[in-house]
Amino acid sequence: MPAKGVAVAADVVIAGGGVIGTAIAWRAAVAGLAVTLVDPDHGDAASLVAAGMLAPVSEALFGEGDLLRVNLLAVARFGSFAAELEEATGRQVGLRREGTLAVAYDPGDYAALARLTAFRRSAGLDAEELDSRACRKLESFLTPDVHGGVLFAGDWSVDNRRYAAALRSAAAAAGARVVRDRVTEVLTSGDRVRGVRLADGGDIGSDRVVVAAGCWTGAITGVPAPVRAAVRPVKGQLLRLRHPAGMPPVITHTIRATVRGADVYLVPRADGEVVVGATQDVRGRDRRVTAGAVHDLLRDALSVLPVTSELELAETCAGLRPGTPDNGPVVGPVVGAGGPGGLLLATGHYRNGILMSPVTADAITARLTGQQAAPEWEPFAPGRFGADAVPASAEEGAR
Repeated sequence: MPAKGVAVAADVVIAGGGVIGTAIAWRAAVAGLAVTLVDPDHGDAASLVAAGMLAPVSEALFGEGDLLRVNLLAVARFGSFAAELEEATGRQVGLRREGTLAVAYDPGDYAALARLTAFRRSAGLDAEELDSRACRKLESFLTPDVHGGVLFAGDWSVDNRRYAAALRSAAAAAGARVVRDRVTEVLTSGDRVRGVRLADGGDIGSDRVVVAAGCWTGAITGVPAPVRAAVRPVKGQLLRLRHPAGMPPVITHTIRATVRGADVYLVPRADGEVVVGATQDVRGRDRRVTAGAVHDLLRDALSVLPVTSELELAETCAGLRPGTPDNGPVVGPVVGAGGPGGLLLATGHYRNGILMSPVTADAITARLTGQQAAPEWEPFAPGRFGADAVPASAEEGAR
């Protein structure tokens, strides 16, 4: 770590060490760049509090066609990226390809699911409608009260904690340097980036900076004010359940259920863990676990999978997802009259940070090495929030 007031240098500085920042660090280092990754908490804010769903199909919503296209690009890339990661580190990331079984608890829930399924099919996505009996043939512990469901075979999942650990190992092996501190400011000289300032007072010099700070993006002076305003923390609480010794797995697919209008999901792990999630609240940077959220998640999980009551409650946790007004990420360079050259953003991934981490790393590394990113990223440039207009001032950052 640089001492206070002492400047060091790198080809690129990455602010934020979650899966987005660490994936970029790995790929940029493999591309031959001298990388410094700055993060105070090992990227724990969102990456380790996640279910690891890679769900471009079952999360496709009306009016989000651009997001669907980049999510489909992401899931198509994930398999090869995970294989490269496992080969580079010798670590397994727990990739599963069984698909998502979306189930509805009552006729009203099923009608809502049917409307979404019709939309997803109209977008060319694979969706197999199932009656209650067929759902229980796939997952025998489902309650007989389940009205019906849909199998989305195009969804996958990954063990987010194993994946994050493998990314950290790969980045280190490729030569990325890690600084346990927090970037407080992007430094500029004229119309160019010249480095970053750290919370401890030290500087790191670089003519290229990538801000991948998730919900903390708004705390970094020098990031354009419209982006700082657009990226907000969205609190999510989830549970981790564990099978008692000798108990066989209770589910094999990711189950996404709608129970009297409330959504809950259960994601299996190879080691017998089941992740149950997740709430969504805009409450600033509050990371407290609440009794009400635990109650609601368990109530809805038990409604569709009663055997959940026999699992051990291993952990309750809360994380902060970086949301944006249009639910899309902010990826690419900030250029134009008000944006300094050399500043790139990779933030605002909301529910899809794990899924998008490989293609975000591809896009940012392409930019860092003088290449073009995939065209699917064009709708998610920082300029859509007016990011090229006025950079945030030091006075704004102090408030």
